[in-house]
Amino acid sequence: MIRADAFLGGRLRIAQPARGYRAGADAVMLAASCPARTGQRVLELGCGAGVALLCLGARVPGLALTGLEREPGMAALAQANADANGIAARIVAGDLAGMPAGLRTEGFDQVIANPPFFAAGPRAPEAQRAAARHEETPLEAWIDAALRRLVPGGGLTLIHRAEALDRILIALAGRAGDAAVLPVAARQGREAGRVLIGARKGARGPLRLLPPFVMHENPAHLTDTEDLTAPAQAVLRHAAPIGLFRSGRG
Repeated sequence: MIRADAFLGGRLRIAQPARGYRAGADAVMLAASCPARTGQRVLELGCGAGVALLCLGARVPGLALTGLEREPGMAALAQANADANGIAARIVAGDLAGMPAGLRTEGFDQVIANPPFFAAGPRAPEAQRAAARHEETPLEAWIDAALRRLVPGGGLTLIHRAEALDRILIALAGRAGDAAVLPVAARQGREAGRVLIGARKGARGPLRLLPPFVMHENPAHLTDTEDLTAPAQAVLRHAAPIGLFRSGRG
């Protein structure tokens, strides 16, 4: 069963499975952090139903968008979502661990990814949800595949759990630099549960740790009403960018 979800304040209507994994705020934050400019080529690894890729396409016109998705049904859904929202995108069904031959010959200015978060623990009962959330292909293989597809100086943007930051930085070492880490916390004073990471292939600039991005205004969830901070409102509802990369780079 499929349901339609609204993103970017209703600018996008994206069909997703009613049961199992559905993309949400993480995908929108990922798209907001990509510094793509009109005319650039962008690849999303593991694009699912296309939420991040299409949010990026809605914010930045004139991009050459490509999504790679392992599950054929989800790849077809992502292509249908792109078509329904009037955003030109090419969705390729294939596994990043065995990159499709056509993509192996292409270079991209930007690569984005929201890899599965969980390396261990109980798996979700729905197969599609389990595949989206549990690390069947190692995180390091995701980063390697992304860097191989980037042109020199191209930008890699990732979102992941904060506890995976050490693995990500080790995987980037010697291959991408000028990196920035943006901790994402649910509320002021809480530990960051997510990190957004941006780095440029072949760059040698120092690592920057940015001030936390706080999602919710109140110190606790007090009512059923939305309590997003003004920056979160701007990103999630109005397609505002997140300045992860240094200005003029990426």
